[in-house]
Amino acid sequence: MLFPTVEFAAFFAAVLMVNWWLMPRPRLWKPFILVASYVCYGWASPKLVLVLIGVTLWNQAFGWLVFRTRRRTLLITGIAGDIALLGYAKYAGFFAHEIDAALNRIGLGAPLPVIVLVATIGVSFYTFQGISYLVDLWRGDLARPAPTLDFLVYQAFFPHLFAGPIVRARELIPQFAEPRDPAQVPYTRAGTLIVAGLAKKLVIADTLGKLVVDPVFAAPDQHAAYEVLFAIYAYAAQIYADFSGYTDIAIGLALLLGFRFPVNFDRPYSSASLREFWRRWHISLSSWLRDYVYIPLGGGRSRSRRNLFLTMLLGGLWHGANWTFVAWGGLHGAALAVERRTGPARRPWLGRLITFHFVALCWVFFRAPGFSDAFAVLGRLTAWTAHGTGLVAPLLVVLVLAGTAIQLVPPGFLTRPVRAALGTMSPVAQGVTLALAFVALLAIAPNLGVPAFIYYQF
Repeated sequence: MLFPTVEFAAFFAAVLMVNWWLMPRPRLWKPFILVASYVCYGWASPKLVLVLIGVTLWNQAFGWLVFRTRRRTLLITGIAGDIALLGYAKYAGFFAHEIDAALNRIGLGAPLPVIVLVATIGVSFYTFQGISYLVDLWRGDLARPAPTLDFLVYQAFFPHLFAGPIVRARELIPQFAEPRDPAQVPYTRAGTLIVAGLAKKLVIADTLGKLVVDPVFAAPDQHAAYEVLFAIYAYAAQIYADFSGYTDIAIGLALLLGFRFPVNFDRPYSSASLREFWRRWHISLSSWLRDYVYIPLGGGRSRSRRNLFLTMLLGGLWHGANWTFVAWGGLHGAALAVERRTGPARRPWLGRLITFHFVALCWVFFRAPGFSDAFAVLGRLTAWTAHGTGLVAPLLVVLVLAGTAIQLVPPGFLTRPVRAALGTMSPVAQGVTLALAFVALLAIAPNLGVPAFIYYQF
């Protein structure tokens, strides 16, 4: 049951009411929110829930074993199980196809048997959470394993289950320890986050995707160079608006339920260096890669550039079974290694310009289905002609600027006045205003087909 849909809105409204009714009774609330999360996740296929439960119980069992024995082999075994599931679910078909292709080239082609697992939306996120749980227990960052019911709720908690953010056990599980107070919920902030996230998704991301990005990447040879360049900028705006929009909604939903998630985006396109960009973009993933991949690689400063490259290479592979994702991660890793040696640009404005355009260029490989498609887009940048298809329209330019350049303004520049205005209203008036905004945004959806959030596929 994916958002943004009317179906999910009805589901969440019902869950929200029961949530606050049961919150003073933790023995009832935890089973309720667990079942609600499983219903939400397994709405299309109950098999999804079985995989999630299996991963959760695996990590809980090895969490206790690691905690009691302090044996590294058990830690490695627990992590290996998570990686094995993630690897098979996401990459078995890919590698089987690559092996088939290689055998065909030497005349030994024969289809390799591959057992196809049920599509596991969000598997990358909850397996990463399981790995961090085991490592934090090993390091002592968690004093002891969580109660099993708490850990089940943590892994299944539906606001962040489908596409993050990657919330660590030590950030969320302590919040289950005592009932939340509905009087302490920042309803105005939660409501504006949800509506802002929907606006990013429906108005900016989906519009740019349907009217600019998809047509150009599908047939770059039919567009002039300036239209292809505009589509590259449009995709930079689309993926930011799409993913940060999802995060805004997830954080807002969790707030309404009484829980706080960490910030996942902090105006990344205002970064003056690539290192700064990765401290602002998908913060929960980049910090996870730092703490559980980069730091364990060790080696000190002498190997830091190698470790940066390897970490980003793995970060690219994490996004999917496609060589273009590996190339995207490799480009970022190589650039971070160079930046570590040379330092960022001395002038911040120049650093912002270089960083943004490097990131936008790399997004071409992230978006393209294959290398031939990526190079077709990049090669078309030399096709300078005044005759285009009329794709670059004023409204679309405004949307691209809204998704990119608007990040150069100070934090809260747009949201603070809205929250202040809502704060002067009664709770009922606030609710009606936000509900009308929600309905107005959903009214846009049928015209564009409401594509799923980009990060659902990861």
